[in-house]
Amino acid sequence: MKIKFKLAFLLLWSYSFSFGQMNEYNYKRVLTGIKDEWHNIVLPNEIFGKVKQDLSDIRVFGITKDNDTIEVPYILRLATEKISEKEISFNLINQSKNGNGYYYTLEMDKLSSVNEIRLDFKQENFDWSIAIEGSQNQNEWFSIVDNYRILSIKNSLTDFKFTRVNFPNASYRYFRLHIKSNKPPELLSTKVILTKNAAGKYLNYSINSTKVVEDKENKQTVLEINLQADVPVSYLKIVVKNKYDYYRPVTIEYLTDSTKVPAGWIYNYNSLSGGTLNSLETNEFKFNSTTLKRIKVIIENQDNAALEIKSVTVKGYEHQLIARFDGPATYFLTYANKNASKPAYDIDRFTDNIPTTFTALKVGNEQLIDKKAIQKEEPLFKSKTWLWVILTSIILLLGWFSIKMIRQK
Repeated sequence: MKIKFKLAFLLLWSYSFSFGQMNEYNYKRVLTGIKDEWHNIVLPNEIFGKVKQDLSDIRVFGITKDNDTIEVPYILRLATEKISEKEISFNLINQSKNGNGYYYTLEMDKLSSVNEIRLDFKQENFDWSIAIEGSQNQNEWFSIVDNYRILSIKNSLTDFKFTRVNFPNASYRYFRLHIKSNKPPELLSTKVILTKNAAGKYLNYSINSTKVVEDKENKQTVLEINLQADVPVSYLKIVVKNKYDYYRPVTIEYLTDSTKVPAGWIYNYNSLSGGTLNSLETNEFKFNSTTLKRIKVIIENQDNAALEIKSVTVKGYEHQLIARFDGPATYFLTYANKNASKPAYDIDRFTDNIPTTFTALKVGNEQLIDKKAIQKEEPLFKSKTWLWVILTSIILLLGWFSIKMIRQK
């Protein structure tokens, strides 16, 4: 009899808990198109303003015909770039100079494609132009890059260095570097690199408004960017209209929260990234994916005239779940639970066994989870506390009967 009571209680508790899992979340979206064991689910942009910053309150649940709840294991993946670098060995076989500058000849140990040469100099302040040529026999030379600017600035306010020379893939036995300088460069090191870059998948985000404020007192330009919604951002590009050379330190921040006070609103920002806005590069800033709606860029003008901002681009990586489905059910993408913690699934430890290609599921429209309706489906009892009370009473009652029978014998 005692075993039967425990079994009955266990069944009631499990049934109630299966509904309670989804009941702990605020929103759900139906998933359709499930035909295989593995599928990917591209997360809609609209959910990011409702979930936690670390995305730990996202789940995939399935409801079977028997009203059992299945939790689907998944891995969160961002469609980031995949960059690999290979350093190519060489010998520096010649250093020379003439009225046009200084020359360095590199002999590759073996024929290989390269697309970047990194230089390091002892000088801390210089502004030089460099040309690179390639040859198979040192008799006939072919131009690879010409008038490529390399620069270094170091003082009490600035520490900036731009000495990477990038060019299309080139395969030569010899490379000749021509540095156009009146003073001898003190070359400390040279690295020849082959970089392979598999492009990531970015989503372009709509900008609701941009505002440029000139803070003359602090010698700053403040650029405020407001997006249409909270989205995961990992890329910012700023295009400057000015054609002259410039170099400006920048700080990139994002709005975390705001507080209304009698005098207005107080906005709190956290640091997102930093770098240099300059005329040598494309002014692309990449950083860890962060869900945000408002960005602030602080440009340090020092004693220079403010730059004119031509355009701004904001992008973020596509977020997707790689999920394993174990059986027929009605599946939902479920999210928004402030008390949820990051799930721990076995598939995180066996990523080598996960397929590399998937069929994407269709994600339905957002539905508010009706918690009252779910609670009505709970059999017999709405509160687990009552179940524990009843279980305790049954145990005490069985114990009393047992003792009474022993005494009678």
